[in-house]
Amino acid sequence: MIIQGDTGDWEIVIGLEVHAQVISKSKLFSGAATDFGAEPNDQVSFVDAGFPGMLPVINEKCVEQAVRTGLGLKAKINLTSVFARKNYFYADLPQGYQISQYDLPIVGEGTLLIDLADGSSRAIGIERLHLEQDAGKSIHDMHPSKSYIDLNRSGVALMEIVSKPDMRSPEEAGAYLTKLRTILRYLETCDGNMQEGSMRCDANVSVRPVGSTELRTRCEIKNVNSIRFVQQAIEYEARRHIDVYENGGEIKQETRLFDSVKGETRSMRSKEHAHDYRYFPDPDLLPLVVAQDFVDGIQATLPELPDDKKARFMADFGLNAYDAGVLVAERASADFFEAVAAGRDAKMAANWIMGDFFAAMNSGDYSWEKPPVSAQNLGKMIDLIKDGTISTRLAKDVFIFMLESGKDPAIIVEEKGLKQVTDTGAIEKAIAEVMAANPDKVAEVKAGKDKLIGWFVGQVMKATQGKANPGMLNELIVKKFQE
Repeated sequence: MIIQGDTGDWEIVIGLEVHAQVISKSKLFSGAATDFGAEPNDQVSFVDAGFPGMLPVINEKCVEQAVRTGLGLKAKINLTSVFARKNYFYADLPQGYQISQYDLPIVGEGTLLIDLADGSSRAIGIERLHLEQDAGKSIHDMHPSKSYIDLNRSGVALMEIVSKPDMRSPEEAGAYLTKLRTILRYLETCDGNMQEGSMRCDANVSVRPVGSTELRTRCEIKNVNSIRFVQQAIEYEARRHIDVYENGGEIKQETRLFDSVKGETRSMRSKEHAHDYRYFPDPDLLPLVVAQDFVDGIQATLPELPDDKKARFMADFGLNAYDAGVLVAERASADFFEAVAAGRDAKMAANWIMGDFFAAMNSGDYSWEKPPVSAQNLGKMIDLIKDGTISTRLAKDVFIFMLESGKDPAIIVEEKGLKQVTDTGAIEKAIAEVMAANPDKVAEVKAGKDKLIGWFVGQVMKATQGKANPGMLNELIVKKFQE
């Protein structure tokens, strides 16, 4: 994305740090539960509360999930990694430090392929993925003069996934977050629910003149909890940087917050450097060593990931890149499509799913576990279209009746009398009646006004309540006017 300034054109440089909450039943270093929505301070162990003398014990499931995610990002798995103490004070950080990983993370460099609106793709580098504890939560709006602390989240395992500064527009950042969330959900390592805080994003933003290769001072926009807000925050921050530079100022490295109501960022604190946190290896934890066999075992259980599934849908089902990309955006939608398309016209199945079915999903209280119409019934309806029992127009009505009743489409067609009229005699009779009622328009068609034939088709369809076979109807009307 190029932004035109008063002094020339500018380019945005973006890197993202995503904190993804690991799907596990217990926390990173304690046995406390991780259920969302529990009563405050109901899921806190002595370790999470920072009691003296309490020793952390690594949760193997969290390690497995981090390795699984690294493999899904085609990243290097480091068989030896080290947990460090990141020292800083927050009221909701009872230990006075966060157990994280610094110079020796569990996952190294990888790649994520993003899909852009123009149909092109770009590879975005992954710098690292490391495991760390989450902090607790401070609540400031429950008392006029006091803050409350909820430590349920304290100690929950996070994967911090750090990209390289490879993105150049808010749209690319949005595509990156969308793709990353899709991969995490396919892998079942994070649910990606940003509204619940289980996936949060820090955006690092700087600008530079077009053609320059320097990396200028960046600012970090902290804890943005929606993809749309991330894009808005990047756009605002980039323009702020340009205004500062073009007015002779300098950007100071700092952490900023995004106000989604005002659509602007504001300063939170000056940006700390790594040495400010006084990182050092946690003396209570030995280096984390995983065997190659452990990694290979996880690799063997990986599902087919979105990019591979998209390529297969294009090759096996003949879908275009856009349709395939939409269908694989969720693992459940891809599975639903495959169930509907099995042995059928895949393009027709895709059109029905992305059209009427998605519209129904979005309009009601539905989920992939409880869809508005089952894959079996949608497939049966497509069979009725293909064998000529109903037309595409009648199928719209059948679909609505399926939404209302959940019945088999064949039963609906029988009960509602929606079977398509394929009797040549019946269609010819309807054509004759429409022509007899509109002699002036018949004369116009015979005088060369061919566009009116479409009007006659519509009138016959109306007369037959949409049941006339469209192909036969068009053929018979043209033949009738040629007589």
